[in-house]
Amino acid sequence: MNSAVSPSPIAPAAGTAPRHAVPLLAFTTPECAVEIFRSWRDIAPEIWTSLFTRWCKDHRYHAITEDTLGDQFAHRYFVFKNTQTGSHAVQPFLIVHQDLAAGLPARFRSLLTALRRRWPGFLKLRMLMVGCAAGDGQLGSEEPWAVRALHAALPIAAKREKASVILLKDFPARYREALRYFTDHGYGRAPSMPGARMEIDFKNFDDFMQNKLGKVFRKNLRRKFRSSADHGTPTMEVVTDVTPIAAEIQSLYAQTHGRSEFKFEELTAAYFSALGQRLPERTRYFLWRVEGRLVAFALCLVAGDTIYDLNVGMDYSVALDLHLYFLTFRDILNWAAENGLKHYVTGPLNYSPKLHLQLDLDPLDLYARHTVAIINPIFKLALKYLQPARHDPHIRQFRNFRELY
Repeated sequence: MNSAVSPSPIAPAAGTAPRHAVPLLAFTTPECAVEIFRSWRDIAPEIWTSLFTRWCKDHRYHAITEDTLGDQFAHRYFVFKNTQTGSHAVQPFLIVHQDLAAGLPARFRSLLTALRRRWPGFLKLRMLMVGCAAGDGQLGSEEPWAVRALHAALPIAAKREKASVILLKDFPARYREALRYFTDHGYGRAPSMPGARMEIDFKNFDDFMQNKLGKVFRKNLRRKFRSSADHGTPTMEVVTDVTPIAAEIQSLYAQTHGRSEFKFEELTAAYFSALGQRLPERTRYFLWRVEGRLVAFALCLVAGDTIYDLNVGMDYSVALDLHLYFLTFRDILNWAAENGLKHYVTGPLNYSPKLHLQLDLDPLDLYARHTVAIINPIFKLALKYLQPARHDPHIRQFRNFRELY
């Protein structure tokens, strides 16, 4: 049963924010007092620092994305206080303008050109997006009361922000049970572009090739590495803080980002610098140089026995000759195996090489609804066709493809 809400303002819940912080909006649901804040700095420290403590990207990561990407999105935060228990939960969200056709193949996007000459805003909507500006989505709390409170609060926040669509973006499949309340109450679920993962159950990359890869692809990889050596094999180092070379890092990232058909955030030099300074125990930058010149980097986070390969940047004047994609992958896996890590996780896109390298898909989900009830059934139907994962030719070839659904 859908929770009723009362949007009438109330006084800020005691203890949910510093005295000087005035919420953008405060209201109640049947179970909670709810406040919306503009910045993480407005949230009481004892509440903020409890956010995402179980995960690699904890409260510090979300503060970094606001501080370094804040001009690209309007950041907002729900603070929920359970009126029965006094428990708190925090849920970050964003206000964005999104082109719903961005994930469609080029042939479909070209069909929209004529329509957009007459209606420039067709399928370009203002959205309230629950999730992270740079990475997958996380729930601040999976407790049923917090999920119900989030569901009840979202339409009120969307109305305030004049958002047409509410979207929970890139939530890992582990949240499906917790978010069933959403699909039972008006939201459609569809696959987002999935990440990929693999178990590190080998001694090194040579062992991986010998035991995991087919003969033809193994031979192809060795030929690529020999060719790379002929052009001058890059040397690799691993560092935590790249502040002195953050501009170089961002320049390489911009080359890779510019080649991508799918774009959401654009990472900044300040972001790359802040990670090493504010998440030093988890941040690892892999740097490859040829004769002292930086030609590639990979940004990874390490937590527990898992390495998360987040971002890569390459100098495309040499990337193809040096086969940098495969060389960087090899070196990261070698480092991870040498350091006793057991799991490798990477982000979306580039599915063809991941397929050949025997990675499995790591499903991510979208949950969405239109704020106008009469339009929502049509929107949920359209969501099945607008989902970008539907149109990638390689995704269906993965052995665990059905996990996306």
